[in-house]
Amino acid sequence: MSLSALPFATFLLMLEFGAGTQLVLLAPQFRGQVAPGFLKMGALMALCGAGLAFWLTVSLTTSGDISGYRLDDRFAGPMRVAVGVFFALTVACTWFTWRNRFELGKALGVAASVAALASVALAAAVVQLPTWGYPAALLSLVAGAASLGAVSLGMTLGHWYLVTPRLPEQPLNELTRLLLIVIVLQSLLVMVNVVAPVRELPSGPEIPEMSLAANMWFWLRIGVGLIFPLALAFMAWQSSKVRAMMSATGLLYIAM
Repeated sequence: MSLSALPFATFLLMLEFGAGTQLVLLAPQFRGQVAPGFLKMGALMALCGAGLAFWLTVSLTTSGDISGYRLDDRFAGPMRVAVGVFFALTVACTWFTWRNRFELGKALGVAASVAALASVALAAAVVQLPTWGYPAALLSLVAGAASLGAVSLGMTLGHWYLVTPRLPEQPLNELTRLLLIVIVLQSLLVMVNVVAPVRELPSGPEIPEMSLAANMWFWLRIGVGLIFPLALAFMAWQSSKVRAMMSATGLLYIAM
């Protein structure tokens, strides 16, 4: 990846982190099987991701292309608005959650989750042009958000078991299972992307002319980005099922 693409890649990462954390947090919020402190920490994590995404999207350049990768500038403005709304709602959600007004925080969490999905959907529209279709770009970003949210909240929740061992294992078991399922989905998407024809190839002086098999970043994506965390997620899931919470937490820490 070139330096010119780094700001936009960082924006997508922060958006996926904030949106995924906010979305995945809804389950423990409604199930009510976790400590209040965890809900506060989860809300703060979502706020940090949304805040960084909003800060980045204000100064991003979305016209033309980035390192030969064309962007669809028609959706850039609505994307910025959606990210701003997402950030504002996470501020309100975090404020009321930290003041122990959990019911109001839960309602605002639902609204923030809707705004998060809208932000991700519009970001997918911005990057859709060279891909093999908008649904695939959207599914890829949603899966990325879910995996980041599950691994981040799972690793964080694991620390609560170290302090309060009698907490039910179901929340961590569900988060690790979700992480496992989403990484499998991401792996399937990569397989389809390898064989599916693209509408256009990125081109430019910063794009090296080499086959996919010779591209180091592709194999890093496969090995470090999918196979390794897939194995870690499976082991963490198995550990949480037998209440080996310290092991599950450590494995999720590496996966994150």
